[in-house]
Amino acid sequence: MKKREGFSLSELILGVAILAFTLGSLLSLFIHCYFLNEISRNLNVATSHASSILEYIRSQPFFGLEEKINNGEYNYNNSEIFPLFNYTLNNETITTSVTQTGNPLGIKVRVSWLERTNRTRFLDLETLTTDY
Repeated sequence: MKKREGFSLSELILGVAILAFTLGSLLSLFIHCYFLNEISRNLNVATSHASSILEYIRSQPFFGLEEKINNGEYNYNNSEIFPLFNYTLNNETITTSVTQTGNPLGIKVRVSWLERTNRTRFLDLETLTTDY
């Protein structure tokens, strides 16, 4: 009688189960990395927007700058951001405030947006500017 070669049914089921577990784990890892990449991209975009607004404010004449910030001249909502930048975040708003009056003038820019999980995130950047 010839010896039959090949896998038994139990070996085949065990191999398929290991393969399914491995592929499921890899898929879960891929999805997790995708969401982490999106969070990182959003933080990078928010930092870029806040930095650009701060640099724009710092390029303005110092006289009257505090009043303009307090009057909301440098605050932007989602529809006003798109003409300034090529990319906007979900429900993005940019607000500016004065953190220190006088000379030097402290300025804070806050960028807030809505993540995919409906969680509101924000990023603050602060700087000092002077008329010297």
